[in-house]
Amino acid sequence: MCMRSAETHTASLCTGIMQAGEFCYDTGSAAKGTSMSAAFWSEQVVIVTGGAGFLGRHVLDELRAQSARRIIVPRRAEYDLREQEAVERLFADHPDATMVIHLAANVGGIGINREHPGLFFYENLMMGALMLEYARRAGVDKFVGIGTVCSYPKFAPVPFKEEDLWDGYPEETNAPYGLAKKMLLVQSQAYRQEYGYNAIHLLPVNLYGPHDKFDLQSSHVIPAVIRKMVDAQESGAPQVTLFGDGSPTREFLFVRDAAKGIVLAAEHYNSAEPVNLGSAFEISIRDLVQIIAEEVGFTGDLHWDTSKPNGQPRRKLDVSRAQREFGFVSQTDFRAGLRETIRWYRAERSPASIS
Repeated sequence: MCMRSAETHTASLCTGIMQAGEFCYDTGSAAKGTSMSAAFWSEQVVIVTGGAGFLGRHVLDELRAQSARRIIVPRRAEYDLREQEAVERLFADHPDATMVIHLAANVGGIGINREHPGLFFYENLMMGALMLEYARRAGVDKFVGIGTVCSYPKFAPVPFKEEDLWDGYPEETNAPYGLAKKMLLVQSQAYRQEYGYNAIHLLPVNLYGPHDKFDLQSSHVIPAVIRKMVDAQESGAPQVTLFGDGSPTREFLFVRDAAKGIVLAAEHYNSAEPVNLGSAFEISIRDLVQIIAEEVGFTGDLHWDTSKPNGQPRRKLDVSRAQREFGFVSQTDFRAGLRETIRWYRAERSPASIS
């Protein structure tokens, strides 16, 4: 499995695993670089790949809020980013671009990663390599690459620190995707070394929020569980089946917080080292499921299908570098973010969206 609402809190750099309904926050002052400059963004012409996707539409909202001079969102029908000719043409068509935020990815949960490891590796590798190479050739000032927590070793010490990124092989079900995205970090650092090119690499943890994918074949854990429980509640089903045994832990970041962090880094961060983006809140899948059941109002039985894989045992990021370097601290209370996500899903639910 590779959060803004009316209720907001500042997430702390918490340690340990939170239980259901238990949260940890720090209202201390943020670090340098927390504000964004209207003067900076008024000069930026930004290509946002994946701008129509889950994370992308929230990044676009944040860029518009900062009054970016112009935002370019290439669509696959016109620019297939897996193809060299299309990427070269994208930059030729937009010679005034000053920044790329590369969000485009072929991504999903454990099931679809296991079904399409080759496709996920190839497409993510090609999109990243081509976009960075042709941004450099076109003289674009800055490239913001978005990696993934799936790049970390399966048994990395918790919390995951950026310097531990190369200390082992990723969890097997996500490894092809995680390694393809990791190559974008290698390319970024190599280009900085050889060409002096300003490419940065961000590592967001698992995201959730409005506009996520709720397709059971490809969705991540939060939208999948929400959909299963809403379906069961509406149909009167007595039971919901869940993958694994519920023991793994995960950290989740509300998507609007992630968008804010990406735009902060795009303005303020200009170094070679990768940076984690997370909430510093860790919860077991079993406790997560219980909270979603409470928020949805599902009162039936929970059946854990232990024939299905658990995925990586634990995921929790050390987010101190993001706070130190560009003042990013997540703001959204986890349960409040879940409520907003559930409300959005119920409002958007239609025969077309659940087919």
